[in-house]
Amino acid sequence: MFKALQLDKSPKSLRFLLSCSIAACLQAVTPVAKAQYTTAKGNDSNTPLHLLKPAYDTPYGVPKPAEIKAVLDRVYGYLDANTFMQLQDKTTGAPVAIAKADANTIFKPGDFRLISYEWGVTYTGMLEAGAATGDKKFTDYSVKRIGFINDVVNQYKAKLKTDPSMNTPVESVLRPKALDDAGAMTAAIIKTVRTGEVKGDVRPMIDNYINYIMNKEYRLKDGTLARNRPLPNTLWLDDLYMSLPALAQMGVLTGDHKYFDEALKQYKLFSGRMFNHERGLYMHGWVEGMEPHPQFHWARANGWGLLTKIELLDALPQDYPGRDYVLGILREHAAGLAQRQDKTGFWHQLLDKNDSYLETSATAIYAYCIARAINKGYLDAKAYGPMALLAWNAVATKVNKQGQVEGTCVGTGMGFDPAFYYYRPVNVYAAHGYGPVLLAGAEIYRLVQKFNYDINDSAVQAK
Repeated sequence: MFKALQLDKSPKSLRFLLSCSIAACLQAVTPVAKAQYTTAKGNDSNTPLHLLKPAYDTPYGVPKPAEIKAVLDRVYGYLDANTFMQLQDKTTGAPVAIAKADANTIFKPGDFRLISYEWGVTYTGMLEAGAATGDKKFTDYSVKRIGFINDVVNQYKAKLKTDPSMNTPVESVLRPKALDDAGAMTAAIIKTVRTGEVKGDVRPMIDNYINYIMNKEYRLKDGTLARNRPLPNTLWLDDLYMSLPALAQMGVLTGDHKYFDEALKQYKLFSGRMFNHERGLYMHGWVEGMEPHPQFHWARANGWGLLTKIELLDALPQDYPGRDYVLGILREHAAGLAQRQDKTGFWHQLLDKNDSYLETSATAIYAYCIARAINKGYLDAKAYGPMALLAWNAVATKVNKQGQVEGTCVGTGMGFDPAFYYYRPVNVYAAHGYGPVLLAGAEIYRLVQKFNYDINDSAVQAK
């Protein structure tokens, strides 16, 4: 039916066809940024064309402290109104006083849980926002809720003495079963205690969490904190944050260096297996016996890894052995991220896959960590400040009028194919976005007050 196409089979013709095919394929898969044209009147002889204002996808420039604070206020207002310090009857929904709590009592449902690793990050974010802006409402958010949780825990501890099998709304505090239960909450509780404003003794809650991390979590033979999901003997990059900041804060709280030593040991064990020095990025998961390892550089997991480094550097004494190792990886990681920031200021869900979607929570974590590293003197203000400011400007566009954070990837397990990460949903009720936005806003607020950034020759520059 169809006539065969007659081709010139000379080497020169074949090379030409091959080059055309490759070019066509590249054009099909590689997004091409379009040049911007202006209809402004004027020409090179009478108009300074280099000063024409580009049509940026997200705001470009240096945010004012009041603008940053306005974003933080919206997030606070939404969270304060939708995370309740109240118990209620599971059946009737009637309020229940803490002293009357029983097996049928639950926390009054809000948009988010009061006890989760995501909310551990949020409590820390509230503390940082309060410290940076001087607005006590942020600090009070964490102080009051940590105190409330402690009161509920104490009530059920007494009841469990007579009925050990009783259902409680604080099961993950009393009997943690994963690093997700323990690490971020512990770090936040210790930081809240360090404000000096928490009423009641929360130390038993802290000690119980730390005991789980130190003595009960599953480990590889060399002592590396691990999980047996999705496969046996799996390392999750996320677990750096779900454990080490708690240990570092325990070292600060107690003065016992064994916690610093354990945190550094774990950091080296994880990074030795999971940090790609050539790319300046972490892989999301490592499985014992898997060879080769598919390297998926999931954005939020890299955020947890970066945030852990900041936590360790903040907590460790300046001359502590092993601190320089963490600082070195921080600088490599920051350089790797800088190469992959999108023109909008965001980072992609898979950091090295520009056709994956732009993700808010990871971008907020990077904005916080880079700004924090600049403010602490770990990174150069001239080189990295514009990157952090661009990231914050992007994140701020994702805080809607209600104070909800848009564009956050929902909770994510581990996968070994790209589709798994590409198609993870985003949702305003993904709790992972709120703490990072608070952290980012707080540290950018400090950054613009500490350093003088301005537009110089149309670009954000440090003076």
